[in-house]
Amino acid sequence: MTDTFPRASRLAKGYDAEQVEAFLARARAAYEDGGRGGAMTSWHIRTVGFDLVRGGYDVEAVDAALDRIEDAFARREKHRGEERAGANGWQTQLRSQEQSLRAQLARNDGQRFPRGSGLELTYDIDQVDELCRRIEDAFASGRPLSPDAVRLAVFKSRRGARGYREASVDAFLDRVVELLVVAAV
Repeated sequence: MTDTFPRASRLAKGYDAEQVEAFLARARAAYEDGGRGGAMTSWHIRTVGFDLVRGGYDVEAVDAALDRIEDAFARREKHRGEERAGANGWQTQLRSQEQSLRAQLARNDGQRFPRGSGLELTYDIDQVDELCRRIEDAFASGRPLSPDAVRLAVFKSRRGARGYREASVDAFLDRVVELLVVAAV
């Protein structure tokens, strides 16, 4: 069997190839099924995780492929949403999602997400707030923001109350990416 993606060097870590291949097979089957079973959505693609192993698949190559697959699923979800609600109804749903996100974005810097506690790893508040301001500006101006601007964001680690809780930030950014992807397709 030939590898689907390039591999990391023997000393470097990459995604577990068997896990990636199994997930891609499930995604392919779900897509070919047309989503009738509802077993997989763009959210599943966006939030999948794989173990890191020495000599595994190159992380950047797999992530880039997952982004393309997510976009394909999002296009289908948009088409289905427009079929169910009509184009205007679908746009109304997207605006409603955007308003929900904007409420959190409108919070003051340093107060958008819960703070960590103890020694838990958290995200740098200033960096997260900067990204939130960029997202808020894009929504307010109507200028498109690339989903990759959010997908690929990396924040410095902090400890405890010096940062925002990672899970809260990640969940919010997933919702932003979902909206940006569906709006962009």
